[in-house]
Amino acid sequence: MIALFTDYGINGPYVGQVHAVLSRIAPDEKIVNLMLDLPRQNQKAAAYMLARCVKEFNNGTIFFCVVDPGVGTFVDDPVVLKLDESWYVGPNNGLFNIVARNAEHIECWKIHWRPEELSNSFHGRDLYAPICAMIANGLDIPGEKITWQDNPAWPDDLQEIIYIDGFGNCITGFRATDNMVEKTIYIHKHVILHATTFSEVKLGEVFWYENSLGLVEIAVNQGSARNSLGINIGDEFAFR
Repeated sequence: MIALFTDYGINGPYVGQVHAVLSRIAPDEKIVNLMLDLPRQNQKAAAYMLARCVKEFNNGTIFFCVVDPGVGTFVDDPVVLKLDESWYVGPNNGLFNIVARNAEHIECWKIHWRPEELSNSFHGRDLYAPICAMIANGLDIPGEKITWQDNPAWPDDLQEIIYIDGFGNCITGFRATDNMVEKTIYIHKHVILHATTFSEVKLGEVFWYENSLGLVEIAVNQGSARNSLGINIGDEFAFR
């Protein structure tokens, strides 16, 4: 299986062209759109989402991970990571920091291969998709094996908003634990108490809870936390 994790969105030709390349080179592989609407050009937010989104996939899955503000420059080297038994392909710009930190076994390759035709603005289609297909077909990794370097400046848990879904629920990069239920969130001068689920609070009431990814999420019962509280991606919050 090849899983797409990117900020391309569903509009335009981008995802369809990636599917076309993968299907042409590795026609036997199932392709899953894991997440297509990551915050644009925000590899830090994507890194925390990725670490929580991969848990449902079988060993051997190949993750096409492209959030690449520096596309065309090769400032961030293209890499392949083998984390335990699964594969991750994308730019080495921090996108893999958290998921790699959670792995027991790490192998890493810096990719030297380049296709005959490589656009300046769509390395996902021209570079990363063919590499995913090569891995799916059992070919050797077209690059040099290197030592993976972690970025310790990024904490294991991030007290920021990393994603806002279509309902206006605000997902944070902070993992929820049982001993946190008595804690209160403070964001933009708003005071937010914990509840287990939506039905525990009144209509229009704001609360925080542990979402299905195991992350702290701020929500409003049948409303939008984004609109009600004026929250945006990257906003910080505090626990007390």
